[in-house]
Amino acid sequence: MRDLLLVIVGPTGVGKTEIALRLAHDFSGEIINADSRQVYRFMDIGTDKPEPSLLEKVPHYLIGVINPDEEFSLAYYQRLAYEAINGIFDRGGLPMLVGGTGFYVWAIVEGWVLPEVPPDAALRSACQQKNAEELYQELLAISPELAARTDPKNERRLIRAIELARAGRVAPIKKDPLFNSTIIGLTMERSKLYQRIDERIDRMITRGLISEVKSILEMDYSPELPSLSGIGYRQIIAYLQGKLTLEEAIKDMKKATRRLVRQQYNWFRLDDKRIKWFDAEDGGVYSEITIFVREFLRRWR
Repeated sequence: MRDLLLVIVGPTGVGKTEIALRLAHDFSGEIINADSRQVYRFMDIGTDKPEPSLLEKVPHYLIGVINPDEEFSLAYYQRLAYEAINGIFDRGGLPMLVGGTGFYVWAIVEGWVLPEVPPDAALRSACQQKNAEELYQELLAISPELAARTDPKNERRLIRAIELARAGRVAPIKKDPLFNSTIIGLTMERSKLYQRIDERIDRMITRGLISEVKSILEMDYSPELPSLSGIGYRQIIAYLQGKLTLEEAIKDMKKATRRLVRQQYNWFRLDDKRIKWFDAEDGGVYSEITIFVREFLRRWR
């Protein structure tokens, strides 16, 4: 089982964490985070990190590993994830890659060899004077291929994509994967998923998201940091700055999260034969998943 990797993907709010924790308990698994926002410290409620009590029960990796003002590239994520996976192998456990960030998941599953293009300070400074639409149009003119794979609303990723495109590195090189992976996808009917998302965002507010954002800003972290441009943080910052009412901020959080769901389904397509999809609403779904995992492990033993 040295090279076996279990992967759990799906849109935000579908229930990946709950399923992953049960599987980790039943199959001696350890969880590697594949959510691009959960890597940051202090950002707990807005990224919906597992509760500390759950983190103590099952080993987790790449959760809260950097400060909000630190650079965190895909290449760095990949290196840390490989280290975590190999450490789990050494302990005889089953590594489980869990999350909804497509770049992170496919970089590990497909064994991407990532372009070594260092940050260009002058280019970044010039790009930061432009809005997301202007950046997207610039990227589209340079590399339609890379533009098609980049979130047109995410300024940080657009700027990095422009750096790569100008350096002539528009795509990672895909070599033979390092692991034998099986991918479990969780999904549900879209309107019910949106309802779950709305309820989760309401709970975030109740749990203290506003206080969390205030605390981060009081630690002298700039509200302009890329890490704080994520859903939840940018809206609450706008609320604290008087640019939005709380009602408007919450409404925008829900709208942005629905847009994120659509983007995630582009990364993890329902017709992708590499992914075994399960209906997260099915009462017997966990039993079905355990049968699937046992067969995966039996086949490769």
